[in-house]
Parts: sequence; structure tokens; C-alpha cells
Amino acid sequence: MKLIYTGKTKDVFELEDGNYLLKFKDDVTGENGVFDPGANTVGLTLEGAGRAGLSLTKHFFEALKEQGIPTHYIDANIDEATMTVRPATVFGKGLEVICRYRAVGSFLRRYGLYAEEGQALDAFVEVTLKDDGRQDPPISEDALDMLGILTKAEYAVLKDLTQQIGNVVKAELAKKDIELYDIKFEFGRVGEGKEIVLIDEISGGNMRAYKNGEYIEPLQLEKLMLEA
Repeated sequence: MKLIYTGKTKDVFELEDGNYLLKFKDDVTGENGVFDPGANTVGLTLEGAGRAGLSLTKHFFEALKEQGIPTHYIDANIDEATMTVRPATVFGKGLEVICRYRAVGSFLRRYGLYAEEGQALDAFVEVTLKDDGRQDPPISEDALDMLGILTKAEYAVLKDLTQQIGNVVKAELAKKDIELYDIKFEFGRVGEGKEIVLIDEISGGNMRAYKNGEYIEPLQLEKLMLEA
């Protein structure tokens, strides 16, 4: 295996067959020791977070596969905290796509003059640039097209997939009486046809989920979701 990328929460290796291997870490994003899925720095390390994140990722990616929603997922090894995926090319230098169901986090910080905390949002889609130095700034559909990051037609696909996937995750959580407040996705192009697919992960580390009005920590979310 050849290490090709070291990220905040996982490392990426290239396999001999051309596929990639993602190695999940126990690091999660946040600030000052407090978890925050919207943060662009590693805030703390939680023992077992890597395997927990992968377990949830496997659960959700396989649920998406059953519904015919395209992803880069091939298979996963929970014991080794690794996932095998198809190689994908990211948009520009990387985008994060957020699907919001409640007004919390950075949405509330920006729009608090007009929004109330916890206000219901209708699967609102927001795109940000992966740019730590500039605090992952939001970017509009027009700007994405103008800067050559993705076309307006691709944006329409991206938005539709984001809402489809967000709604699948929301429905899966609801089976355990858990409410999804927001979730962050990444997408890329795969194959010669440059199909747009979901990449990276779907775990407690990139969503805010609540039960009975109480926030659920990433490790606890994995236990609640996967317990018999």
C-alpha cells in the first residue's frame, strides 16, 4: 500500500488494484476538546471513534446501496478500521456539502438575526470550500460555476443526491427515535463517465443527532444505532 493522503480523521492508501483504502482514526473535529462536526480542526481523540465511525459508515453506505444511490463504497473491515473504496476525483480542492434540518451550528451563527435556535429547516443544502485557512467559507451555485469547480448541471445533481442521502440517514435514525439536525457529506467523480457519487464517510463525527432533545456523542450514536 502507498500512503497518498493524511487527513484529520483518516488516512488514504492506494492499493495495487487501483482502489483506495481508508484507515479511520480516533480523532474527531472540534475545538478546545469539544466535538463539533462543522469544525475544521481536530479537537479531541476518542478511543474507539475510528471503528465506531466505520461501523456506522458501513451501515449507511449499505442502506444507500440498497436504494440505488451511488457511492464509492466497496467493503469494510471493522476490526482493522479500514474501508475499501473506488478512486474518486474531488471537486476543485474539495467541497463539503451540508444538509440541514434544524438551525444550529454555523447556520445559526451566520443567520441568527433571522433564525431561531432549533428552527426547522427543509433539508437546506449548503456548500462550503474545504479551506482550513479561510475557515471553510460557504460558496454559492453561481460562484462554483464561475470558478470552474462544478457546473450548474453538476450542482443540481449534487443537491439532489445530498437531499436523497440526508433523507435516508434521517429515516434510519428515526427508527431509533433519533432526530437528525444536520449532516455533512463529500462527493467526487468516479469512472470514465465522471459519475457524481458520495465519498468519504457517514458517521457520528459528521452529523448532529439528538434523542429526546439531548445531543448524542459519536460513540453513543454508534451504540444506539447498531444495538440489536
